[in-house]
Amino acid sequence: MNQEKPQFEIIDAGNGFIKAWKRGVPFEDKAIEQLKTTARLPFIFMCVAAMPDAHWGMGSTVGSVLPTVKAVVPAAVGVDIGCGMMAVRTNLRREYLGGVDLSQLRSAIEAAIPMGRTNDGGEGDVGSWGVDIPTAVKLVWEKNFEFYYAHLCDKHPGMRSRNTFRQLGTLGTGNHFIELCEDEHSAVWIVLHSGSRGLGNRIGSYFTDLAKESCYRWFVNLEDNNLAYLVQGTSDFNDYLKALALAQKFAWCNRELMMANVLKVLTTFVYNTEIVETVHCHHNYMAEEKHFGKDIFVTRKGAVRAAKGDMGIIPGSMGARSYIVKGLGSIHSFTSCSHGAGRAMGREEAKRRFTLADHEATTAGVECCKTSEVLDETPLAYKDIDAVMAAQSDLVEIVHTLKQFVCCKGLSEGDNRRKKKGNKAHVSV
Repeated sequence: MNQEKPQFEIIDAGNGFIKAWKRGVPFEDKAIEQLKTTARLPFIFMCVAAMPDAHWGMGSTVGSVLPTVKAVVPAAVGVDIGCGMMAVRTNLRREYLGGVDLSQLRSAIEAAIPMGRTNDGGEGDVGSWGVDIPTAVKLVWEKNFEFYYAHLCDKHPGMRSRNTFRQLGTLGTGNHFIELCEDEHSAVWIVLHSGSRGLGNRIGSYFTDLAKESCYRWFVNLEDNNLAYLVQGTSDFNDYLKALALAQKFAWCNRELMMANVLKVLTTFVYNTEIVETVHCHHNYMAEEKHFGKDIFVTRKGAVRAAKGDMGIIPGSMGARSYIVKGLGSIHSFTSCSHGAGRAMGREEAKRRFTLADHEATTAGVECCKTSEVLDETPLAYKDIDAVMAAQSDLVEIVHTLKQFVCCKGLSEGDNRRKKKGNKAHVSV
């Protein structure tokens, strides 16, 4: 570990500071200003840490680590609570799929797992289960969530979502994906990225509004109203932590159900496909941890826990390499690392700047969507993943290097490739 020569730079925030892992990677000005505003919050413990994939985000900076004492900022976790990654190494080698039509394989995965969003997420939405909800999904919901969710919603009706168990085991849209990858030894990996879907979105939005109301009621003047906070010891604080834990568990189970489903699909193409190794991690979440001898709350918004020996996943983009990493336990980053390459520009700017020809060139060799619906996710819209990895060499070591050859993404309104009428998928848990 390179603890003697840490990679971070200090950014002075006036009444606070940021440790930023930004050497060789661009940080937009508005992200730096947002980080400074956050670092000046009175309950920040020591400093804010900014990972090399940091970029401006709604509420707070994506790629930031907020250590706090006796308070939490709901918007710093965000609305995609528990968003994270799961990767499994299979017993397959890339050559075993040499005779497989990858477009058919991609279509089979897309047919088996609800992904995307239509009808404003309402009835008939392609990103939710239809009338035939798999038994395994129902059992996971009933065992782990139904009672606790109903109890919290009775107390906080505003956190109730219209989409709960119907989105358990589903992908979503945006930068969420399911990929088949090949590592440096030609082993085939399944890698997926998703969160807590509508359930987490509603919880995050509701408690962010509650925090704003609380700060207003107590005459708390904030530089940014989105950084409104809940104070430890209050009823709302306690209920937020309970709802947060529920959404984080939902996201975890969501990924496990999807992974079982993808494995089932892959087995129909290559018999006896099995899991050899599993890596699973959140990167939008809050946890109670001890740092520098003090019990604190650590909010990672677009950051992965990288305590010494922790395994993590750092994806690039849909045309770049991804990495399986092992944490080095840096005390400076509150044992954290980046959660990906990080956006180099906003979605609308990417759509304006790049063409389909650009997208096709940067995703050459990858069986994926190459239409205008994914221009906002084109690899050119992201930072250079290799520069990001170089900037955090003191935080993690690379264990495996992955390159995708199939990428599935859930598309939004207007995409009619997947007509879902009672989607019946293989689910095994």
